[in-house]
Amino acid sequence: MGTSVTISAATDQDAEQILKLQYLCYQTEAALYDDYGIEPLTQTLESLRAELGEGCVVVARLGTEVVGAVRGTVDADGTASIAKLIVHPRLQRHGLGGRLLAAVEQRLTAERSAKRFRLFTGHRSEGNLRLYRSHGYAPVGTEQLGRRLSLVTLEKEAQQQSVATELAARA
Repeated sequence: MGTSVTISAATDQDAEQILKLQYLCYQTEAALYDDYGIEPLTQTLESLRAELGEGCVVVARLGTEVVGAVRGTVDADGTASIAKLIVHPRLQRHGLGGRLLAAVEQRLTAERSAKRFRLFTGHRSEGNLRLYRSHGYAPVGTEQLGRRLSLVTLEKEAQQQSVATELAARA
């Protein structure tokens, strides 16, 4: 192939590619919970562009193609909310999701003074839960949203991220 995946800040020009990739990636979640009305599948381009302007959005590119993305914001008390971590199905299970997660954590800490990270996923999303746990996240709560869906909230302190970065650098 010869082209490697690069990770960088998203730009407004990435919005359409991110939205199309998001639509593709969330099909499996929608099928898992039998709910095709979930927000990632109904989000508008205008709403996504607003997120690009307000939050921290990181993308993975293979050449010029956006093949992954993740978003984050930080509230007044320093809690970073990480959302919509997506990786193109053909590139899943190769570490790209973990690279994106580490990149957004690093940016949220450096640029927005994040003290802790919070994210959530559905209770049946075992791959997501496994990824988050392997990156130091621990479940802190579960909220029943409906008959078919409970959201699991996971958190970790920002200091854990720097320890993980140190350990990765030594490996």
